[in-house]
Amino acid sequence: MNNLYPWQTTRPFNAYSNYMRKRFNTRIQKLSIDAGFSCPNRDGKLSKGGCTFCSNDAFNPSYCRRFASITTQIEEGIKFHSWRYKKVDKYLAYFQPYSNTYAPLDVLKQKYEEALAHPQIIGLVIGTRPDCVDNEKLDYLAQLNEKYHIVVEYGIESCYNKTLQWINRGHSFECTVKAIEETHKRGLETGGHLIFGFPTETQQDMLQEAEILSSLPIDNLKFHQLQILDNTTMKEDYLQNKGKYQFFSFEQYVDFIISFLERLNPNIIIERFASEVPPRYNIGQSWGKIRNEQIVQRIEQQMTERNTYQGRLFAKTNNL
Repeated sequence: MNNLYPWQTTRPFNAYSNYMRKRFNTRIQKLSIDAGFSCPNRDGKLSKGGCTFCSNDAFNPSYCRRFASITTQIEEGIKFHSWRYKKVDKYLAYFQPYSNTYAPLDVLKQKYEEALAHPQIIGLVIGTRPDCVDNEKLDYLAQLNEKYHIVVEYGIESCYNKTLQWINRGHSFECTVKAIEETHKRGLETGGHLIFGFPTETQQDMLQEAEILSSLPIDNLKFHQLQILDNTTMKEDYLQNKGKYQFFSFEQYVDFIISFLERLNPNIIIERFASEVPPRYNIGQSWGKIRNEQIVQRIEQQMTERNTYQGRLFAKTNNL
């Protein structure tokens, strides 16, 4: 492997954990916060059905409780993580469920600033939709970013409008591009979620997304394999049309992710390779007891054995 990029001295991909440790010189842990926000795809502004794949309950940790105060959730989150990360004393408040910029600015200020008032919180990670930000909100977040570490994390889900329409997303990919560009323009760290495995996309379509996203000013990415979750509209479609759903096996997914990474801009930080939910929520194909850390280990091992790395093909295409 040619060490074209600094992170290659230790790993074959641009790992989030390495980036955070280098930036803060210590481990920083996220604490999930349910601040009681809704979503325009659920409250009737766009739709009442939500995105067809969405089940926020499947991803919320036990301490993340909608009816508890933000301060209480932070305190309980610190207790929850303290047994595993005994040396961690700084945290990011992760506003995770639903659309966490979907409220008037004065409401956002109250919620964000309550979190930032906690002495162990050094910043915010704000999960939201591309159609739930505007200039006023982004300008405010840019002001916070002068003192704290602020990340805006968008649900991209797919780069294809045919897929966004099929999952009842309620916005276009052009809307996503604009939100990412406006966020980056203000110096805010910009992240995104991408789901692989929708029946509307071929494997070549999914690989092409690496090139599409590489052209955008995006800092971090999280990947999810398509899972059919209980209490979702997609579950009903899956039960009636199982033949159109083709799930990745574990080994197929590892191969796919490596191919995707080879095409991806090496400056993009990889925060997660796959999603993990409690088995009781997963209706479709499962990988059994394979945990996220095992997925990371397998991908890293395979990339090392193949003498490949994130951006290998991107570098050739872009003459780097």
